[in-house]
Amino acid sequence: MYERFYQLRERPFALSPDPEYLYPSRVHQEALGYMRYGLESQAGFIVITGEIGSGKTTLLQALLRNIDGETMVGRIVNTLLEPRELLETIMIDFGLDPAGKSKPLLLRDLSQFLVDQRLAGRHVLLVIDEAQNLSLAALEELRMLSNLETEKSKLLQIVLVGQPGLRDTLASHELEQLRQRITVSYHLPPLDAEETGRYINHRLHRAALGVPPEFPRDATDPIHARSRGVPRIINVICDAALAFGYAEDRRTFDAAMIREVLAELQTTGVLPKTAERVERAPAMAVPIATRLTVPAAVAAAPQHMPRVTPQPDLTDLRTEALDARERQLEKRERELAAQRRVFAEEYRLLRTTAAARHERPPRPAAASAPAPVPAARFEPVQRPGFWQWVKRIMLGVSPS
Repeated sequence: MYERFYQLRERPFALSPDPEYLYPSRVHQEALGYMRYGLESQAGFIVITGEIGSGKTTLLQALLRNIDGETMVGRIVNTLLEPRELLETIMIDFGLDPAGKSKPLLLRDLSQFLVDQRLAGRHVLLVIDEAQNLSLAALEELRMLSNLETEKSKLLQIVLVGQPGLRDTLASHELEQLRQRITVSYHLPPLDAEETGRYINHRLHRAALGVPPEFPRDATDPIHARSRGVPRIINVICDAALAFGYAEDRRTFDAAMIREVLAELQTTGVLPKTAERVERAPAMAVPIATRLTVPAAVAAAPQHMPRVTPQPDLTDLRTEALDARERQLEKRERELAAQRRVFAEEYRLLRTTAAARHERPPRPAAASAPAPVPAARFEPVQRPGFWQWVKRIMLGVSPS
């Protein structure tokens, strides 16, 4: 929508976990270092936790993208599974068929697969995302799978990635044996104010085709305060700021603009209201959602309550402004395309004319024409008997 306006090849603040946009902050570099150490040591469990939207999946994508070709990776993202379902899912992800087999046969086939991979010189890695949803029984099943090992190393290495609730689950008394097998554990903290500004401008630079737009510090500080340094919320706010600037035909950002964007995101429900705003709200005020969707409730309020005038839907106004901006850009592009076609045709004609002049042979110089003779010299001589005399000469008769 706004990519051409800011000269961007794509949206820099998309919510998809793209490892190309991973910002190498101090905490992310530490987490990658711990994970690489755990993979190289090939021992025990690796546990990575973080708040919702803290960049765990992006970090995991960056790690797996750079993994060597001698490692076979299985990845599970749906973790609302019973222990047997989890075992079957693991086998399916590794290309094994669990259909119609008892659990002992499933374990036998999986063990044989792991042994074959080790004999072929390959390491097997199992990554479980959203691991906070696993039950105690499912986590205990994973611990039992980690018992598959040789005399020197494990046949299966397991990485657990989840929200902070995973750490609480692992701290339970029932999982004492699994907890003792965790060799690497790291929690991703949120970004601080300075790293938030660097994170925002890093993503803008990665997506830029020309000179990228930048968010100054006075614009990134309110973004950090509202997002609490969580990358996903930062992305939501910055994406809305770029759309806002596009609709207003603005390429610079400041604190006032960011505050206006935050207010609109809260009004539309994209972001929840902060606790501070809720506390400062008057006791008799009617929620914005009620004013927009149930105006009758305001009309039916007691007379002593302040009547609130319904406000226009800011989302519709913003959408109309964006559509108008799109139509204006499309019209301008059509005009520029027509001008380019005219210039190209004129240039072609000039080149053709110049080539023709260069290839044409020089014309010979024209002979100088004789000077015009006065007409009086060609007037016939009017003499009596002149033609009779000439006739007699031609017939051979002697003139008299």
